[in-house]
Amino acid sequence: MKIFVLIKRNIFTIIFSLFLIFLVIFSKNNLVATKDGLNLWWSSVIPSLLPFFIATNLLNYTNTANIFGKALSKIIKPLFNIPGEGAYAFIMGVISGCPIGAKIVSELYDARICTKDEAERMLAFTNNSGPLFIIGTVGVLLFGNSTIGVLLFITHLLSAISVGIVFGICSRIYKYPSKNISPNYKSEKNSNVSISNLGEILAVSISSSISSVLQIGGFVILFSVILSILNRLNVISAFGNLLAFFKIPHEYSEGFICGILELTNGVDIVCKIHTKTISNSIVLCAFLLGFGGFSILLQVLSIVSKFGLSIKNYFFGKILQGLFASF
Repeated sequence: MKIFVLIKRNIFTIIFSLFLIFLVIFSKNNLVATKDGLNLWWSSVIPSLLPFFIATNLLNYTNTANIFGKALSKIIKPLFNIPGEGAYAFIMGVISGCPIGAKIVSELYDARICTKDEAERMLAFTNNSGPLFIIGTVGVLLFGNSTIGVLLFITHLLSAISVGIVFGICSRIYKYPSKNISPNYKSEKNSNVSISNLGEILAVSISSSISSVLQIGGFVILFSVILSILNRLNVISAFGNLLAFFKIPHEYSEGFICGILELTNGVDIVCKIHTKTISNSIVLCAFLLGFGGFSILLQVLSIVSKFGLSIKNYFFGKILQGLFASF
């Protein structure tokens, strides 16, 4: 009994130590995986996300959230049971991609524009993959078909809206206690953009965007190495055999398992499957894009944990979005 207690207390020490050991043991394979992850990040993620990250950071220096709140409150409030400013988080999350939605929601909560419950529900459907990644990277580059990219983006968008509606209905049924909050519009001091401070704002926005893209690159590379280690340990193969028991073709199991861990690598594997029934690959990609993977989940956690927000709703919301999208 004491051994289990000891393991529980030191679980992360054990995991990180094993990771370091496997880095050394499988160093040759891990080097290849690192290069592959770096190439994937450099060729796909940066072109898809960096311009939108910069644009979003620039908009944060304006009163765009307030404008969205006033203009769309009558639609957003009855649809999702959140403040009108949530429309800004949703639209920018869809346009820019992960983790912009989570970043904006956290800032809305920090500015006391929404309650903790509203913020945690918004996380579930505002943090999405953007059109450049889905249409450009997945559709054009990986599938070699822009129509598939458009189809995946439409299903991704509709599934996110569906999750928001479901969570809004649940919040009304369970009637979470709402608190009277006084908005603290911190953006007011930043909304006076002028020629004199434009250079400083551009520099800060670019610096912040590069930092975010570097962090995403770190996650992509880290999970590329983790997937390489799991392959060497035959863990993924074992899960593939388990999925085969449920009549899931073996060629899809690796892409599914990899995508659950890290989205970009998983989708890349699925798109490379040579099959006559390409619809199966599209459905699987729709689920993976909806769920997002544990890599993005950890990225969201790294953002929202600073504000004391839980990702429980985000986790269940993403499973639901993946199911909606694949359906």
